[in-house]
Amino acid sequence: MSARSLHVLLVHNYYQQTGGEDRVFEAEGSLLESRGHRVRRYTAHNDVITGFNQFAVAAKSFWNTRTTRDLGRLLKQQNVDVVHFHNTMPLISPSAYYAAKRAGAAVVQTLHNYRLFCPKSILMRDGKVCEECIGRSFALPAVQHACYRESKVASSVLASMLYVHKRVDTWNTKIDVNIALTNFARDKYIAGGLDPERIVVKPHFVETALTPGDGSSGTALFVGRLSEEKGVRTLLKAWNDERVTRPLVIVGDGPLAEEVRRAADENPLITWLGRLPPNDVFDRIREAAVMIAPSECYETFGRVVIESFSLGTPVIVSDIGAIGELVADGFTGLKFEAGNATALRESVLRFFADEGQVQQMRTNALKEHRDRYTADHNYPMLMEAYERAIEVNSRS
Repeated sequence: MSARSLHVLLVHNYYQQTGGEDRVFEAEGSLLESRGHRVRRYTAHNDVITGFNQFAVAAKSFWNTRTTRDLGRLLKQQNVDVVHFHNTMPLISPSAYYAAKRAGAAVVQTLHNYRLFCPKSILMRDGKVCEECIGRSFALPAVQHACYRESKVASSVLASMLYVHKRVDTWNTKIDVNIALTNFARDKYIAGGLDPERIVVKPHFVETALTPGDGSSGTALFVGRLSEEKGVRTLLKAWNDERVTRPLVIVGDGPLAEEVRRAADENPLITWLGRLPPNDVFDRIREAAVMIAPSECYETFGRVVIESFSLGTPVIVSDIGAIGELVADGFTGLKFEAGNATALRESVLRFFADEGQVQQMRTNALKEHRDRYTADHNYPMLMEAYERAIEVNSRS
């Protein structure tokens, strides 16, 4: 790995509601700057699409001439070594890869979701995992089921965009290195048509200034989007049993907010706090006895898991996809069958039944973070991905 200083341009399309991808974009930028690299940022924000019709939003994701022109002008003025993309949808668009390549820069893409072959991006439909569009040239099932923004028109435009870029091989010829976050996710991208030689696996990292907690509140905690794919309904069902006597604190907002509100009104053990600032979320994690991550879709990672580990909080996680890779059952937490409220309930009861095991899990969680998910551990992997991209770019 080269120790030379690089000039890196980070590119990201912010979401309307701040999420994990946004935090990763900001954290990696700070990491690079702290190691002496020159970092510039090019961003768009989805707040500007408020009021756009669904067709217009999907069309911008196809090829955005304005952002491509602006990015090209920026790259012409700067001697950039690597352009690192996070999210390009919908405003930046894949046309930005072409601008980066024309400028002679190496291109890296972090694969935060499955959008390259799934218009909905999460490989889930009607509450179940869906892989119908993996490996297809055209994502017809996504159009038939109006997967993108519940619109067949918008889904058709986005599916057409994916089809065209797959036909011209944008993902394999305009991106030098793709960063997958887990081995599970890497396998899905390969099945979706990405060149395995251009995929590296690098997880996220988490750094906090907080000391680890001790779980003294005795609560179980959920942090995340209140949506079906995150397993919120399964979580609420698990607490609908008199054997569960531990408090459940829910942090987040989303389409199932009203269901969560009703559950909190009806069950005195459930507290819903809505969205909280990041520092308040970390405080809640420190205080919790256990984090619960009951996702029912194929996550590409599971940042809340390593956030919990960084503060010594074990995690009860659904054994599905990439998020299931992060927890060692009985060591840093427990696993249960995704979507099975009874199995989740039994895991909660099992967790709180053995205080000695809980304390050992807290120790193990902290060690897991120190060994795998710190900035110091992550930085060499990021630089290795950049150097590999530079090498690939030099041969093209």
